[in-house]
Amino acid sequence: MKSLLIFFDKLVDTTFPALRHRNFRLFWFGQMISLIGTWMQNIGQDWLVLKLTNSAFLLGVVSALQFLPVLFLSLFAGVIIDRFPKRKILIFTQSCLMATALVLATLTAFNLINYWEILILATIMGFVNTVDNPTRQSFIIDLVGKEDLMNAISLNSSIFNAARIIGPGIAGVLIGLLGYALCFYLNALSFIAVITGLVLIDVKISKRRTILQKKEIISDIKEGLLYIKNTPIILATILMMAVLSTFAINFNVLVPVFAKNTLNQNSTGYGFLMSSMGVGALIGALTLATLSKKGAKPFYIIMGGFGLCLFQILIGFQSYYWLTTVLLALSGFSMITFSASANTTVQLNSNNKFRGRVMSVYSLVFGGVTPIGALYAGSLAEKVGAHMTFIISGVIGIIYILYVVLFQYKHTFSRGIIQQAE
Repeated sequence: MKSLLIFFDKLVDTTFPALRHRNFRLFWFGQMISLIGTWMQNIGQDWLVLKLTNSAFLLGVVSALQFLPVLFLSLFAGVIIDRFPKRKILIFTQSCLMATALVLATLTAFNLINYWEILILATIMGFVNTVDNPTRQSFIIDLVGKEDLMNAISLNSSIFNAARIIGPGIAGVLIGLLGYALCFYLNALSFIAVITGLVLIDVKISKRRTILQKKEIISDIKEGLLYIKNTPIILATILMMAVLSTFAINFNVLVPVFAKNTLNQNSTGYGFLMSSMGVGALIGALTLATLSKKGAKPFYIIMGGFGLCLFQILIGFQSYYWLTTVLLALSGFSMITFSASANTTVQLNSNNKFRGRVMSVYSLVFGGVTPIGALYAGSLAEKVGAHMTFIISGVIGIIYILYVVLFQYKHTFSRGIIQQAE
């Protein structure tokens, strides 16, 4: 037993140093449980929409409305994050998401759910996530500091993707055996873990301005955007994320349609497809965590984005279930390599004063463009099928990456993720 503890301590010190921080452990373990429930609800909601509508386009509309508030309100959310204690913001947002899950579960359990109610609830979740997502991203550095930031982001990505493995698999089985409502109730219950962790976290709270006036809000937004514009490494990374998020990260729309119409799978088969993507993403996150001491390298961003697009193209050219699971796993590995490296790059090069606003813009291009991407993917899949949409999306992404490599890499990315703003 003693030797096992020694081995664990060495593993933490050498491979997962972020876990040495008590605050991060509380946050990490709470998220681990909550995210499993979140993925169960995501899978259940997507499959329920397809059952009610049998339409790729209407599924895309749900995804679009869930992320539409991020598109329009992220910049204002950044000002809020930079002014108020992040821990209190997160307790509020997580509580709201728990309440939304309870409503969805109850309506489903009593057979009162319809497509329009799902649209309304998805929109409410979108408003809450507009503040919640960038707050969580910018909160991590408060828990571990800059030295262990990449390790913490990679570990956070690992539990997100471990949940992507476990959640969809459980959801697929539960839907077939007991229906959709249980998935939604379990998600609501899972929020207790993360809220408890947030209550127990003890972080130093800097003095903040809490009275928000219209002129100050607009001024703060302009100041944040100007800071991004004048920091080339942040601007280039955010633009690349915007393009790939719009065209290459539409799995929540394309995979269920591909599973149902091309692979002829039921909810269980769809659940395991999404789980396979989570396996690849988990491996990618853990790989980045072990490499975190070397820092976030531009190579990871470029190759992660290239792999993400390439494997989507390959998915579109075949129609075999097990080959699709392998290609989705490779897509997941590439996606997390790209997104976690981009996240670390942006945060390490951000000044503390602007971090909330910078991460709100990052969330805008990561999730806020999802409505555009979802409508694009859903509409195109209706006309040419999910397989052709995978191919077209991958080609668009690779063209942009080649542009970055040829015209931007030398002057922006090749300088490396060197600076670590105060």
